[in-house]
Amino acid sequence: MSVHLRPEEIEAESFRIIDSEAGAHGWFAPEWTIVRRAVHTSADFDYVRDLVIAPTALARGIAALRRGRTIITDTRMAMAGITAARLEPFGIEVRCLVDDPVVARSARRLGVTRSLLAMRTAVQAEDAGIFVIGNAPTALFELLRLIREEGVRPDLIVALPVGFVGAAESKAELLTMATEHQLPMITNRGRKGGSNVAAAVLNALLILAAGEVD
Repeated sequence: MSVHLRPEEIEAESFRIIDSEAGAHGWFAPEWTIVRRAVHTSADFDYVRDLVIAPTALARGIAALRRGRTIITDTRMAMAGITAARLEPFGIEVRCLVDDPVVARSARRLGVTRSLLAMRTAVQAEDAGIFVIGNAPTALFELLRLIREEGVRPDLIVALPVGFVGAAESKAELLTMATEHQLPMITNRGRKGGSNVAAAVLNALLILAAGEVD
């Protein structure tokens, strides 16, 4: 490999390798844009098999992005990973309340995680429409509780929390509730995930919303 390749050339070659090594996969072209970027970010081909995209997720997610709906993330890392230049044409704001002093104090007082309380606080804003969770299972469990008990209805959920405690279980609950409540969501099965992968999925949706093709 030449060290003089431009970034776009490296990305194009990476996608060529992914397409070649993934082989036949059964994803439609817009879905593959999302799956391929998850693989590209993680170098993990398990996402070809384990990613789950609800039937309404692409249409509703793209529509929400085009309307400029606010994105809520569970971590600063996920927030930083969403490409600002792709948000700008749609006038989209990204918020993460996990470091908010009021959230931090309340979480300590209530004995819950900041991620949980940040999600509980974020849904109170009328413009909060898209939820991107890449780290904290407690954030996803709380969002699901809010959907089940308080009638919250996100425009889109991108949920790929990672880890050994609660990550697989929170995503399994999301998959069950997605069927019951017709939730527009993108997730994966198992322990794998991460803020970087969640941000990559959202970036892929922004590409689709802009009418671009990888």
